Amino acid sequence: MSTSEQTRSNPGAAEPKTEWRLDTATGSMAPRSALDVLITLNDKVASGRIGEYQPMPLGFTPLDKTLGTGLRPGELLLIGGAQGTGKTTMALQMARNVASGGQANVLYLCFEHEEEYLLNRLVAMESALAHLPHKTGAIKIQDVRKEIMGTWMAEGGGNPQLASNPRLRPSLDRIARYGQNLFLLRGSQTASTIDNIRTLVEHHKQLSGDRRLLVIVDYLQKVPQVPEPTTEAEKVTVVVNGLKDIALSESVPLIAIVAADKEGLKAQRLRNFHLRGSSAINYEADVILILNEKYNIVAKVNIEFNPYQAQRFRDWIVVSVEKNRGGQDNVDLEYEKHFEFSCFDPNGRTVQEKLIEERLYND
Repeated sequence: MSTSEQTRSNPGAAEPKTEWRLDTATGSMAPRSALDVLITLNDKVASGRIGEYQPMPLGFTPLDKTLGTGLRPGELLLIGGAQGTGKTTMALQMARNVASGGQANVLYLCFEHEEEYLLNRLVAMESALAHLPHKTGAIKIQDVRKEIMGTWMAEGGGNPQLASNPRLRPSLDRIARYGQNLFLLRGSQTASTIDNIRTLVEHHKQLSGDRRLLVIVDYLQKVPQVPEPTTEAEKVTVVVNGLKDIALSESVPLIAIVAADKEGLKAQRLRNFHLRGSSAINYEADVILILNEKYNIVAKVNIEFNPYQAQRFRDWIVVSVEKNRGGQDNVDLEYEKHFEFSCFDPNGRTVQEKLIEERLYND
């Protein structure tokens, strides 16, 4: 007997004769019985519409394993860290990984950089990822612009094509394979509001049908609120609540970069309570990742007798899973940074050394 047939045969499971619903000028409220939700879920499973139950791998091991193989629709993941710890690098690489895997489209909304700059970083990233760990033939980010200008000059200003540059061509070929899945957007202080981000997501759904979407915002404190609230805490509360609502109501996974506050920038080890603006950040997020330089947070006993080891620690970023609603938290992972090529080695590992705990650290 099907779930719907069981419902009809059970008089105690009868729903109200009239729909329980409230329609107002600001929206509608329509409670659903648990049995009604169960019937809907059963229909989804029967028809194969189970996308919301399929995690979206972000392409970083063992982070994906810690998150339960990836990020799910409706979840909000925040990436925090001090300047220079690679927040944009990690977020853009996640975008690249999802798009290149063909599993979903990605919208990367960036308030810090223009689309062409992000593309330059992708070129450098692709050149390194193809050769890790050796990086033979990779192009440093500062050299990408030189190669672009060199292409124009080599053609005498005629009709140059970037693909004619032998150093750029391999990266461009790889980007071309997934480029139609990755959308870059320069953030605007007038247009890129929560309401407009939501409308963009809705338009994507209309244009692409069942095609899944990952949204990345770089960064949260830059999302405009009109009119501007009197305090940053008020603004951040509205923005993080809005991003979480977009994730839930539009059934999309959403990643946002978050800046640290002044205390966090002075702290020996940055933690989730150092994120700037509002306690709502910690309440609304499903996952919080905090990036720290390994050299700064490893216990001194690991470096004071081994200068070589101390220097090696400078090449790694510790990614701490400070909050994880769907699994284990308080997990410290580490990834080797290759910032000259705008990327991390995606094959990370669990930190083996003892790290300092900021709240207990007095040395």
